[in-house]
Amino acid sequence: MLLASRYYTEHMSSEQTLRVNSASLDDTLDLAVKIGERLRGGEVIELISDLGGGKTAFVRGLAKGMGSNDLVTSPSFTLTNEYASDQFRLHHYDLYRLREAGTMRHELKEICGDPKKVVVIEWADIVEDVLPEAHLRVNIKSTGETDREFQFSYPKDYSYLFPDNT
Repeated sequence: MLLASRYYTEHMSSEQTLRVNSASLDDTLDLAVKIGERLRGGEVIELISDLGGGKTAFVRGLAKGMGSNDLVTSPSFTLTNEYASDQFRLHHYDLYRLREAGTMRHELKEICGDPKKVVVIEWADIVEDVLPEAHLRVNIKSTGETDREFQFSYPKDYSYLFPDNT
């Protein structure tokens, strides 16, 4: 069962924060599908979690929600995977194994904000200088074997992703 609570924090950009508890993998996928259905293109999403925290499952739901039939896998060894829908492409980056961003920094600069792309980045700390200030930050905390707590921090410009909670 998904449980949502809303609270606001004051940041320079007047960021909003939403917490959602997921009791199962199906709940996690359903949550991400709903967000994926609302994607417009141009969004940048930062995923923060421990190893095995559910980041790839969340991306699987996003891709399904945006209409992709592609098989979603973790880009841990390839660094990036792409998933297509009729409207746009989802670029999924996993920078865990990188010590330096190198050419990834340039690639991200080029695609962040492109209206035909959605960018999802795991382990984004080495490229945080490239991320637009206005992006969705998703903290995923494991609270049990399949239970997760999601904390979404986002600017008002991204409120359309959470219409029931604005």
